[in-house]
Amino acid sequence: MPPKCKFQEGEKVLCFHGPLIYEAKCLKSSITKEKQIKYFIHYAGWNKNWDEWVPESRVLKYNEANVQRQREVQRAHSTQQSAQKNKKGNTTTKAQGRRSEGGREKDTDSRASTPVSTADKSISRFNKSTNSTVTASSSHESTSEPTRKKRSRLEPSSETEEYLTKVEVKIKLPEELKFVLIDESEVILKHHKLPALPVQNTVDKILDDYVEMKSSGKTNDIRESTLEITKGIREYFNITLGLQLLYKWERPQFIQITNDNPDTLPSQLYGAFHLLRLFVRLGGMLSYTPLDERSIQLLLSHFHDFLQYLQKNNAELFNLQQDYTDPPPDYHRKYG
Repeated sequence: MPPKCKFQEGEKVLCFHGPLIYEAKCLKSSITKEKQIKYFIHYAGWNKNWDEWVPESRVLKYNEANVQRQREVQRAHSTQQSAQKNKKGNTTTKAQGRRSEGGREKDTDSRASTPVSTADKSISRFNKSTNSTVTASSSHESTSEPTRKKRSRLEPSSETEEYLTKVEVKIKLPEELKFVLIDESEVILKHHKLPALPVQNTVDKILDDYVEMKSSGKTNDIRESTLEITKGIREYFNITLGLQLLYKWERPQFIQITNDNPDTLPSQLYGAFHLLRLFVRLGGMLSYTPLDERSIQLLLSHFHDFLQYLQKNNAELFNLQQDYTDPPPDYHRKYG
């Protein structure tokens, strides 16, 4: 029996494109040989040259809740962009330093058999793909004019159709960490606890500690590659937390704390439990990146190493009594 389409032809919808959500219209639908539903989308106010086929996971119902999500995505993206701009000066200085080495760097890049140079290129592409792929496994939007002007920079390449049909990348969680997520879900869904924000070991602290651990006594190349990997993980986390990583019970708390602290990133508030949830979703996100198989395998090896680090420090990082607390009395009344 063929799958049933959630959206009708001519229906007004919201659609992910890059890291943002846009108002759109569903022009037609199609079911692939693999019985996957796709929709041919027209973005409101845009030339038909932007029309494209997208998987159902990128399309959202046009309703008040999803419009609110669209605003949250825009806010998270703007905050992330501001943070990146603040670091731009340091990054530019480093890049100029590398360019000053001229021929020597070109020499290194030309040796494809050099593991470090190959890994660095893959990691760099992973980071660059963050903005164009945190999307396909979610749904939200933005209709402001300033955002639209930037859209050409977020537009995927002509390989869109190719990467939309890639097989999902599987990130295998250690068995011990799977039980961590099961225990956490019971605390939230059965006992109605909330994260004690900010937690003691935030995502930022965990990633920084991991970099220090990996860099201790190692070469600068190792430190740089680890920094790049953790930078990508941090960016994916900050953009996806409010979209895909929260239980319904947690969402009002997230909305309130981000409204009260608009300049504070999720990675400065949440900790290991929510970071682990990211790795459940991350494989699906990577399926929409234009990375080749070799690059994916290199990234998976880095993720596996990081997950082993989380498992090794399980007792310290995953503390339900420390990281979860009872909500305020009126929280139950409003959102229970």
